[in-house]
Amino acid sequence: MALFLLSPLLVFTFLGGDATVFTLQNRCTTKIWPGIAGPPVKPELMDNGVALSPSQTINISAPAGWSGDVWARTGCSFDKAGGVNCTSGNCDGSIEECGSIYSLPLATFANFLLDDQFDSYAINLVEGFNIPISIVPSGGSGDCRPVRCLTDLNIHCPSKLQVRRNGRVVACKSACTAFKQPEYCCTAAYDNPNGCKPSSYSKFFKDSCPAAYTSFLDNPTSIFTCKGADYLISFC
Repeated sequence: MALFLLSPLLVFTFLGGDATVFTLQNRCTTKIWPGIAGPPVKPELMDNGVALSPSQTINISAPAGWSGDVWARTGCSFDKAGGVNCTSGNCDGSIEECGSIYSLPLATFANFLLDDQFDSYAINLVEGFNIPISIVPSGGSGDCRPVRCLTDLNIHCPSKLQVRRNGRVVACKSACTAFKQPEYCCTAAYDNPNGCKPSSYSKFFKDSCPAAYTSFLDNPTSIFTCKGADYLISFC
């Protein structure tokens, strides 16, 4: 059972099997369009075209074994052909379909792996940041710690990492996303603990959101576990 529900409420249910409930809550002052991407499942967990107005909440049920990402798109506009353009978090394709976990946009992600033994969850800033997010487990057993990234990294984002729309910073790229160099992406000769060293850019992300997963070698400190929980995912 989810922590709490705010009206109006929209419910999307995956039929069959034990389910985990994700409660998506918009705490922002403007409308957002949540996105969910994961392995191909039928039916989809959520119509990605659904918008959340301020203070609105959506409940979504996910089956055991599901893994994927949840994020928010902001400032979306639509054309007559069904195309969509968002100022941040824009996904490939239409507003209803966000593709797979292999074609994700630049955004603040809530990552999940639901398992019979225990769930793993994290806030992922490896690609970058667009808006604050938090994950709060409910009703589970084990460590089950809340994880939050509530600092607006866009405000102090280094100039080389900024994504600007109409003169405003709407997202902050990671150094890997911005420069695509092995030393920032921990690839090639840097794909090991000795080679993958923090940079001033990665330190900016980690200092701003210490509990978040900010680099490719962050796993031990930034991935959390819980058994049999539901999850409140709040934006802003």
